[in-house]
Amino acid sequence: MAARQLLRAAPGRRGYSGAGAAEFLHRSIVPTMHYQKSLPRLPVPKLEDTITRYLNAQKPLLNDEQFRKTEELAHAFEKGIGRELHEQLVAQDNQNKHTSYITGPWFDMYLKAREPVLLNFNPFMSFNPDPKPEYNDQLIRATNMTVSAIRFMKTFRAGYLEPEVFHLNPEKSDTEIFKNIIRFVPSSISWFGAYMVNAYPLDMSQYFRLFNSTRLPKPNKDELYTDEKAKHLLVLRNGNFYVFDVIDRDGNMLKPSEIQAHLKYILSDNSPAPAFPLGYLTSENRDTWALLRKNLLDNGNEEALQKVDSALFCLSLDDFPIKDLVHLSHTMLHGDGANRWYDKSFSLIITKDGTAGINFEHSWGDGVAVLRFQNEVFKDSTTTPAISPQSQPASVDSSRAVQKLDFKLNDALKAGITKAKQTFDATVESLSLNMIQFQEGGKELLKQKKVSPDAVAQLAFQMAFLRQYDQTVATYESCSTAAFKHGRTETIRPASVHTKRCSEAFVKGLSKHSTEELQNLIMECSKYHGRLTKEAAMGQGFDRHLFSLRYLALAKGLALPEFYQDQAYARLNHNIISTSTLVSPAVQLGGFGPVVADGFGVGYQVQDDWIGCNVSSYPARNGKEYLQCIHKSLEDIFNVLKGKKIGG
Repeated sequence: MAARQLLRAAPGRRGYSGAGAAEFLHRSIVPTMHYQKSLPRLPVPKLEDTITRYLNAQKPLLNDEQFRKTEELAHAFEKGIGRELHEQLVAQDNQNKHTSYITGPWFDMYLKAREPVLLNFNPFMSFNPDPKPEYNDQLIRATNMTVSAIRFMKTFRAGYLEPEVFHLNPEKSDTEIFKNIIRFVPSSISWFGAYMVNAYPLDMSQYFRLFNSTRLPKPNKDELYTDEKAKHLLVLRNGNFYVFDVIDRDGNMLKPSEIQAHLKYILSDNSPAPAFPLGYLTSENRDTWALLRKNLLDNGNEEALQKVDSALFCLSLDDFPIKDLVHLSHTMLHGDGANRWYDKSFSLIITKDGTAGINFEHSWGDGVAVLRFQNEVFKDSTTTPAISPQSQPASVDSSRAVQKLDFKLNDALKAGITKAKQTFDATVESLSLNMIQFQEGGKELLKQKKVSPDAVAQLAFQMAFLRQYDQTVATYESCSTAAFKHGRTETIRPASVHTKRCSEAFVKGLSKHSTEELQNLIMECSKYHGRLTKEAAMGQGFDRHLFSLRYLALAKGLALPEFYQDQAYARLNHNIISTSTLVSPAVQLGGFGPVVADGFGVGYQVQDDWIGCNVSSYPARNGKEYLQCIHKSLEDIFNVLKGKKIGG
């Protein structure tokens, strides 16, 4: 998952209109896509650098004999077929200056994947509650968030949304003076103007897919579908599908009181849950779902499916309150399957007690776009809510405005839904979600000690795995490359010779090391992790480069080079620990499923004075025990950094 936002721009802070029904969040004087044309291109790394970085990542995972074999294969690849493929990739990249070398292969990787999007790809991020408790009523929050989401869409489409910029020196670049100057700089060179004041505009090419978009299942390779003309919202409740227009013929948003009235009507509809809830089909294997979808279309459901696919987004209203954070994670990550449409670009989920979250389909885009949307919607819906607890719904005839979709199902479709539900139930039953909050320190203390908070979290994950399983395994940390045109993500490889050495000292050899020596080992890990992070954000990781060369070889019908047949290559790409972090004032927690059956999915946040971890696992791993080991590792690291002697 790529929700890590290494380069995080603060959302636009321009004044919001006080009027409840204002059409826009704000009006940026710098057009939304002002920097897009002049964004730098994602570099293709040098092949020798990629091979060096690859071997560095392999070192902690292999014994000496295995490493020698992998090293030989890597250098043979670098001098032979790898060199040819690299030169072809560079030539191809030079002919396609409108995009990045990873765009095509990465879309293909997602869209050709046949595994269900549920748990394998779709992550979730849950919103913090509204600070005003009385606004956390399901109807009030659903109305306010829907209105804010539409405002976001309209602001973006009008070109008024503040461009996404990572400010290294906000006193200079995040000012009205700078914006007033840069807006007159032609967009073909505007990026350079921002760069001069240490500001880095980010790619916003994914944003248009946030709305009116769905991933359509097709045999062998899915398609992304977007219909910006559609004006309706899709609402799911109790497994039933409803649609109503939220934009009128003139392109204006419906009054919030009317949206409130229609949502109230849906919430008070006591239709029973369908015997065969269609939502389960989106949790199926993609080829199975593609065949069933064709059957649905042939069976007279074209118009209803079109309404689902083209809707602005999916609003799922759940009929139960949230019990605790583990229940929250289960609800937002997968829910009950009947009240979800996992193929929508995103679903806004709101439970009975007003708890809200987003579950998003990953092929179209990454965490950067979704997090910006989430930040803006949270800020707008809590600071300038469209309706209040005292607001009355408009007196409109919702029974005419709201259409309940009816699906015609034959026996084959009913059987398909029944089987999808059985698979869904079994999969979800086998998924464990566990979490901890480490309360003994966070970002503030780590920065005082001059170590990277992210490096410490990653070191704790390595140390914990060694403590639990006595080994070092392939680890993935997602990093955004949105500083480049059509950048997606790159992999940081947190398992290194440094983390291995440090973990072994803490777990197996405490009595042999002084507190000062342990502090130095932590420092080494922090420095090296900082270097890896910087390289990845600058498009200088090795994973995407090697992935593209492999993709190119297969696309040209070549035999798969021996380098890629190495067991060590397969092991490195079997990410047992998959991690992703985000910190935002809007987000309470985030998470995703393990990417392999014997792995952990680790969503984490390092806050000022605490560290939170949300871990998913299947029966092959014990997530609860892993979290206890993470807690113990963090405790040891913090004690050492504070200069305390820890037990031998």
